[in-house]
Amino acid sequence: MRLLLVADTHVPLRAKRLPDELLREVERADVVLHAGDWVDVATLDLLEARARRLIGVFGNNDGPGLRARLPEVARARLGGLRFGVVHETGPARGREERCAARHPGLDVLVFGHSHIPWDTSAGGLRLLNPGSPTDRRRQPYRTYMTCVVGEGTLRDLVLHRLPQR
Repeated sequence: MRLLLVADTHVPLRAKRLPDELLREVERADVVLHAGDWVDVATLDLLEARARRLIGVFGNNDGPGLRARLPEVARARLGGLRFGVVHETGPARGREERCAARHPGLDVLVFGHSHIPWDTSAGGLRLLNPGSPTDRRRQPYRTYMTCVVGEGTLRDLVLHRLPQR
């Protein structure tokens, strides 16, 4: 099962639209996980129309229209792994222990908010932040992640760098 991990799209505030490369990945993925800060309901509509399956949450920049349609935390079993999706996890320091305590029973937690790619593991919980495909902030690239899951294993995790604009 091919997964696309994305967060912090911030359309139309940080970009007028999603990058074409990301939209092609949406159509290749079996499941798209979006960790919040969509900003625009139209982006949710677009991904719902194009994705085979979409799992998303709202972020701190998402207004009432998005909050009415998305949960704060989502959970799903994918490829034999227990996934969670959330926007904010707090400061980097102590993140692994804090997330393991707040989200027991998960194998993988996908999060956003910082726009900083992240991949760590602690206590059986893998934490993944795909960065942002539209707003690199202080990072060298705009990014998203893909991976493959199956038989209880996550493999072929790739952090994709989008070209500079």
